[in-house]
Amino acid sequence: MTRLYTQQVDIAYDDRLIVSNLNLAIPDAKITALVGANGSGKSTILKSLARIMKIKGGQVYLDGKSIHQRTTKEVARELAIFPQNPTAPEGLTVSELVSYGRFPHQKGFGSMTKEDKETVNWAIEVTGMTPFADRPVDQLSGGQRQRAWIAMALAQQTDILFLDEPTTFLDMAHQLEVLKLLQKLNKEEGRTIIMVVHDLNHATHYAHHMVAIVQGQVVSEGTPEQVVTTPVLREVFGIEADIVKDPRTGVPLCIPYDLVGAEKADELTKEQGRGLELELTRTTVAAGESR
Repeated sequence: MTRLYTQQVDIAYDDRLIVSNLNLAIPDAKITALVGANGSGKSTILKSLARIMKIKGGQVYLDGKSIHQRTTKEVARELAIFPQNPTAPEGLTVSELVSYGRFPHQKGFGSMTKEDKETVNWAIEVTGMTPFADRPVDQLSGGQRQRAWIAMALAQQTDILFLDEPTTFLDMAHQLEVLKLLQKLNKEEGRTIIMVVHDLNHATHYAHHMVAIVQGQVVSEGTPEQVVTTPVLREVFGIEADIVKDPRTGVPLCIPYDLVGAEKADELTKEQGRGLELELTRTTVAAGESR
């Protein structure tokens, strides 16, 4: 049975409905990528699945029980989330931030155990943040801060990990480091990973399951081969693209080359230009004849 799924979920900001009748099942022990244009509702859906955001109707289920009927600490032992553009208190060091990931596993206000400290050190190491462990988070570059927050989510040691645009602010090398780390956690530890991804080619390379979203509605879901198609790219992103197979892995790659309707718009502009030229010619001829 799928551990995490929704039934007829509605999500709203105040009185404005953002997501309606969402029925979504997250495959266990797989990497799922939520894709869509800016403002499509990807992050809203992610936060609702992780119980960061309240839902207006329906249910989100975790292990067969409504996620809203479980205690915060209980849920925090099952899932961790890396939010979009997180901020840390001024002066907080990387080690201190990452240690927050161990709170769900501690009793009361207990101090860090040997296991807690080992887990924190592991999370810092695998994210490449060991040289910055004692550095205040607010003094780091954007990419370094990103990895520090990911380390905190990893230190939580949950079976389910949510990430909202985990590669934002990172250069290409660090993007690959993060994605390969997530891939390793999935392969070696069987963690279920759900992430919002902007780069379609990152999604096809690292996700087993993709969910394409338009205005809060799921318009396509399945394997990368099922989702990354010409009709879906037109509907979701409004682009024309060539879809080719990666010679190394065989997964589909998206090479956008135009906007949907751009050719028609160009042709219309050309026709308007020809019409204007014709009208100018007529005016010139008429003016000559009047002389």
